[in-house]
Amino acid sequence: MLIEDNQDLANAICSRMRLNGHVIDHAVNLEDAATFVATDEYDLILLDIMLPDGDGRTFLTEHRAQNLSTPVIVLTARSQISDRIDSLDLGADDYVTKPFDYAELEARCRAVLRRKFGKAKSTIETGGIIFDPVAGLLEVGDNAFTLRNRELRLLELFLNAPGQVFSKQKIFDRLYSYNDDASENAIEVYVGRLRKHLKESDLKITTLRGLGYRLDYD
Repeated sequence: MLIEDNQDLANAICSRMRLNGHVIDHAVNLEDAATFVATDEYDLILLDIMLPDGDGRTFLTEHRAQNLSTPVIVLTARSQISDRIDSLDLGADDYVTKPFDYAELEARCRAVLRRKFGKAKSTIETGGIIFDPVAGLLEVGDNAFTLRNRELRLLELFLNAPGQVFSKQKIFDRLYSYNDDASENAIEVYVGRLRKHLKESDLKITTLRGLGYRLDYD
């Protein structure tokens, strides 16, 4: 989720993220952000400090007070070291000063997410596969697949939580933003594609009738 009131900057960030296959929701103020967080689960939050209805650090403080561990990267024009220290002490995971390079922002997002899942590098090697989410490549034995954006995000979701059951609704929320027009039936299509890619590996996607899907090891 991006919390940013500068529409031009928000449009640029959202376009860049979506171009690279990420699902992103945009909140223009703290009120909208609170609503989004209460109704959905996010992998990462990009948080502006100066917002129309308050200080982003208030959101950060309240977010951490609720024991929510979603990583937060603060975006702000303030460049004083004291400002960075304040944000980090309040629970921010990183700090990016405006103006910034979008490639650097993406790299910082990847680094924060790797730390969240306890990974030192982006490539995942497990169950007979090698998966590079940055390049969108999946290697299974002698076969290599270039994954489509939502296939990539779905596999990333499963690999970050093997053994966890994901309902269709939860997967839908991770693959689509509020403004996307799609049905839950699309999830079956992406699961089917991943199963074909993984059939020569030690990984399998199990269907739990009425509950959802789970990634298991054979």
